[in-house]
Amino acid sequence: MAAVDLLPGPPPPRADFRLEAGKKGNRKAVLGAASPRVAAGGPAMAKFLSQDQINEYKECFSLYDKQQRGKIKATDLLTVMRCLGASPTPGEAQRHLQTHRIDRNGELDFSTFLTIMHMQIKQEDPKKEILLAMLMADKEKKGYIMASELRSKLMQLGEKLTHKEVEDLFREAGIEPNGKVKYDEFIQKLTIPVRDY
Repeated sequence: MAAVDLLPGPPPPRADFRLEAGKKGNRKAVLGAASPRVAAGGPAMAKFLSQDQINEYKECFSLYDKQQRGKIKATDLLTVMRCLGASPTPGEAQRHLQTHRIDRNGELDFSTFLTIMHMQIKQEDPKKEILLAMLMADKEKKGYIMASELRSKLMQLGEKLTHKEVEDLFREAGIEPNGKVKYDEFIQKLTIPVRDY
């Protein structure tokens, strides 16, 4: 299924998605130089979404827009967000809907969906999540944990990794099997964006 174009004419190389103050508490979401789209409040955003991201979001959104009216059901929000790689809990999805004054039986348009996706992605900070997990393992607050302890946690907690997956991760991060793992260095290596050739 081809992505549906959001903007008339050729798309800009990057679309600036932010909220601009309107009249008396109203805010308008703006995509690049396109016509304003109404969004239901929220803090001003300086997040940039590439045209490719917007197209990907629109394509997935359109799959759940059963009646082709430019809207999805509020009950589909969690599924659509997860299809696009976000990891909201049901409670987070419900809070997003409440923020935009949409009840569980309501619908949301694409502009509102973009705002919600932006807010969700912004709060899903992998560096912060990894740091919190490592701090919980470091009872003495030394700034590092032993590789053996990290291996044990990775294989037993959360999304359990296999022995081979842990070995691959350690090799990529340059961690010695019996060495110390410093948080800042480990997080930096884990969260470096993969090169897109």
